[in-house]
Amino acid sequence: MHTISSADGTKIAYDQQGEGPTLILVDGALTVHSAGSGELARLLAPHFTVVGFDRRGRGESGDTLPYAIDREIDDIEALIDHAGAPALLYGHSSGGPLAMRAAIRLGGKVARLAMYEAPYNNDPSAQESWHRYLIELDQALAEGREGDAVALFMRFIGTPADRVEGMRQAAFWPRMESVAPTLAYDHAAILGEPWSVPTDLAARVHVPALVMAGTASLPFMPDAARTLSQAIPDGRLQTVDGQTHEVNPNVLAPILKSFFS
Repeated sequence: MHTISSADGTKIAYDQQGEGPTLILVDGALTVHSAGSGELARLLAPHFTVVGFDRRGRGESGDTLPYAIDREIDDIEALIDHAGAPALLYGHSSGGPLAMRAAIRLGGKVARLAMYEAPYNNDPSAQESWHRYLIELDQALAEGREGDAVALFMRFIGTPADRVEGMRQAAFWPRMESVAPTLAYDHAAILGEPWSVPTDLAARVHVPALVMAGTASLPFMPDAARTLSQAIPDGRLQTVDGQTHEVNPNVLAPILKSFFS
């Protein structure tokens, strides 16, 4: 991993491979790029200059408080300025809404945007549970209970309680605890309340945008993707057969190559 300084002086760790147009990969909640396999980047590298990075507060990147969404967009802008503009942005899960906000703010520095399962939920009955989750998350983090914050998130997304307890004994759990504060970055700040698709924000995206969802994922994901794609002026929807939220890079890479090319 190399490092670059963001506008506020925070060091952002990144890697870069391949040649061609700049493609920035924006990870979702709890994901640490430097700890992953990088399979998607490897598959795309023959066609693009692929930049993956540890979002601030994760892995080898630093953090500067207080958190602000604009600081994360500054991180993406610094990577684009380094690798070359205009860039292509791909965001997975809650990385999608961050990439969308970056596309809006950075204007001509972004050429195209792709998102896989931006985790909005338009179901009115889900809003109360989301509200309670944010309150409990804030309390756990304020009290320094990072492990409880991660466990809260895992249970919220449907992981059985006994499995969560087993995960807390696993070797990878301390790494997840180390990035627990970034759950508030993704959920309280970037997704925010209400949990529904921010159509007014999406209407400000003025680059071609591909919005994807898997057919084997959580039931609310395809509806959110459809609403989001319709709100973006040049948005298009693609459902990915047989894929869950953890989309297979071998399935995703050809879709991104086609759209970004």
